[in-house]
Amino acid sequence: MDATRIVPVEELPEHGTLVFRVERDDEVREAILVVHEGGVDAWENYCQHFTHIKLDKGTGAPMRNGEIVCANHGAMFEADTGYCTFGPCEGAYLNRIGIEIDAGDVSLADERYGFVGLGPEERDPTDLSSKSNIEF
Repeated sequence: MDATRIVPVEELPEHGTLVFRVERDDEVREAILVVHEGGVDAWENYCQHFTHIKLDKGTGAPMRNGEIVCANHGAMFEADTGYCTFGPCEGAYLNRIGIEIDAGDVSLADERYGFVGLGPEERDPTDLSSKSNIEF
């Protein structure tokens, strides 16, 4: 399978993440690219504590000391391994998405996923439903 170009490396944020969309098993999912000391990695954009909670809500995931932070519950994930070092899902791993860098471009190189586009999933502005964890 040929790699599909996602974005030029020079367009990645130095601190934070860039969200993009992929398809797996006929479902569109969000993913993030993150630059770290060792290079660039891609992860599914969902915390491992509650997997419907997005790490990057469209403006870049918070970062602290080189780790991705879940703004909802404070879980911290190593940018290069996806390992949760702190929080309610400590010891869990983010779901890695295979990428490669060639000629200055980041490309999707994971046969499980198809590239859909840059940016978060589009949401219907009239849909006021909640994905809250509170049940009544």
